[in-house]
Amino acid sequence: MNDRSIIQTPDPAGREVWVDGYLPTGMVEQPAKSSSQFDTVWLRGALFRQRWLIGATMLAALLVGLVITLLSTPIYQANATVRIQPWGNFIVEGQDVSSPISSTNEIASFMATLGTVIQSRNLAEVVAQDLDLGARNALLGPDVDASRPPQRSDEEWAQDRTNMAVSVLQDGVSAVVPFDSQIITISYKSTDPVLAAEIVNGYAQAFQQSDTRRNVESNAYAREYLLEQIAEVRSRLTDSERSANAYARAAGIVTPQTTGTDGEGGGPTIAGANLSSINQTVAEARANRIAAEQRWRSVSGIPAAQLPEVQNNPAVQGLIQQKAELTGELTNLRQRYNEQFPEIVDVKSRIEIIDQQIAQTGENVKAAIRSEYTIARNQEAALASELSSVTQDALVQQDESVEFTGLEREADALRTQLTTLLDRYNSISTAANVENGAITVLDRAVVPSSPVSPDLARNMILALVIGIALAGGLALVREIFVDQFRRSEDVDERLGIPVLGLTPFVKSEEIDRQEANQFSSLMEAYASIRSTIDFSISRDGAVVQLTSSQASEGKSTTALIVAELFARLGRRTLLIDGDLRKPSVAKLLDIEPKETGITEVLLGHSSMDDATIEGVHENLRILSVAGIPPNPVELLSSSHFRNFIEEQRKEYSLILIDSPPVLGLADAPEIAQTVDATIFVIEANRTSVSQAKTALKRLSHVGANVVGAILTKYRALEAGSDYAYQYQYQYYRYGDDAK
Repeated sequence: MNDRSIIQTPDPAGREVWVDGYLPTGMVEQPAKSSSQFDTVWLRGALFRQRWLIGATMLAALLVGLVITLLSTPIYQANATVRIQPWGNFIVEGQDVSSPISSTNEIASFMATLGTVIQSRNLAEVVAQDLDLGARNALLGPDVDASRPPQRSDEEWAQDRTNMAVSVLQDGVSAVVPFDSQIITISYKSTDPVLAAEIVNGYAQAFQQSDTRRNVESNAYAREYLLEQIAEVRSRLTDSERSANAYARAAGIVTPQTTGTDGEGGGPTIAGANLSSINQTVAEARANRIAAEQRWRSVSGIPAAQLPEVQNNPAVQGLIQQKAELTGELTNLRQRYNEQFPEIVDVKSRIEIIDQQIAQTGENVKAAIRSEYTIARNQEAALASELSSVTQDALVQQDESVEFTGLEREADALRTQLTTLLDRYNSISTAANVENGAITVLDRAVVPSSPVSPDLARNMILALVIGIALAGGLALVREIFVDQFRRSEDVDERLGIPVLGLTPFVKSEEIDRQEANQFSSLMEAYASIRSTIDFSISRDGAVVQLTSSQASEGKSTTALIVAELFARLGRRTLLIDGDLRKPSVAKLLDIEPKETGITEVLLGHSSMDDATIEGVHENLRILSVAGIPPNPVELLSSSHFRNFIEEQRKEYSLILIDSPPVLGLADAPEIAQTVDATIFVIEANRTSVSQAKTALKRLSHVGANVVGAILTKYRALEAGSDYAYQYQYQYYRYGDDAK
């Protein structure tokens, strides 16, 4: 082991190897990777590895899409639009009874309902009947009669054809209900453009007629319902009026007025009218009595002649005038005659008679005032008695009128209800004669000039999408089931052993040129591997085995080049071709093997000096295979081989053994028991993980010291590594290979 404490050397990926306490010897420092981070490196490598599969799958999908498009029957689509007026135009009062919605919040559901109506079987039946599609082969196809059951009659088969036409219509029609307008688009697809336009126009017309039919049926139902209500209310009104009249007759309630000022029946009753009239008469009589009494009281203590009524009496005034004339005449006579003169006596007697008449008239006037008072008092008493009697009758009838009023109120309510029903019936009857539908045809369908299906661009895009998905799936499946080593990280993660380095893929015809140039990418990669191996093994007398899980993984080439690189450092190196079954070192050197080799040396038939090949490099000797032994395993597991290795340790600084593959043979495990370290060679993009694990398990069973692995024939683009393009552009070539 080297005693250097800290040494840095680049690995093939350009990273550093730390030893003596920093990283295990031979391990390459790997960048930390978050488990939750998407592995874009793996994805890039997978896409490149599966590029041919992905390309072929996508191309096949495009070809299939093109063929399907070219072979598909053209489909034509006809469109018609209808305009929806949710509230309609109310021309006359009463049309609002058929309004489909009552608020703006219901418009969306109303439009959706109409879309469902268009796609309903009921409307399909109407269209099929209107266009007579059941009897035509344009919709059902010319071979529809071939499926006719033999037991079906002509009428039954005609109905079957109609039902089939209805089903075809219902499956093919579509309605587009927008969210921002009130225009519905009706569409139908068919291989016949003329038939498609005819069916769409039939749907538009049937849809419009269904709305008109719905309005008519709604108005007819409303009229029938109102007629039933009118008849019922009229019958109840008649019964109510008869009940009121019967009760009034039984109770003696008579109203002198049958119609009030407001047009409603029910005036005051006779008893009420009498009570009101007598009450007014009694009040008037009481007032008259009070007036007469006050008058009498005021004149009872006054002489009759002083009463104004007497003084203003025309008869009294006439008598007074006559008395004045007679008094004047008496005065004239007394001037000429004495008191006993006959004429004077006559005048005086006539004056006395007049005075008596005046006094009698005054007494009569005063007596008349008293008589008026007496009469008024008697009238008041009589009317008060009559008022008491009428009041009793009115109170009795008032109790009876409570029930009568209830009957009258019920009759009045029924009259009002009947009037309202009659007005509503008249409004609906008027509105029913005005055609006003919520659906009108906006644009009729025209015969489409170009098909909507197949759409070449759309089908190719769809085929491309399907091809990408299918290609991705196939690539993923292939990546999963083809479990191979792509990157150095795969070795660390899947096998748990350090990666000593990796070598780029080089074509067979380029290997010799790459080996001849020490600055080529291949030689730079092996130089890094040699450096890593140097820090992984002891300095002197180390014996290292190079093996792989299967043949042709590059272990022989690796062993030869690494041996040459160690020899260039001035270290005595021995390369032993340990594959006694299929030796390859001499072939790689393109030289003829000697007549004796390792087999003869182990058996004691030849000396080491006679069997080794020299001249490849100053410090390098190669022990190849001359004769193939019949028992390679017995020879490698014998003490002769172990003793031989121990003897050569003393002569060489490093011994490299190119051993056979592990799987299927026991040679490599036998050699692993003798050597100091085993290097496992893995070919990128070929060796499966299961094979490598099996090989390592066999080596571990015999106690092999596997110090690391070398990933050979590394394809940067297929690995998708972050360093892929550095390899692609010869990252390790510090010079020009062409030099």
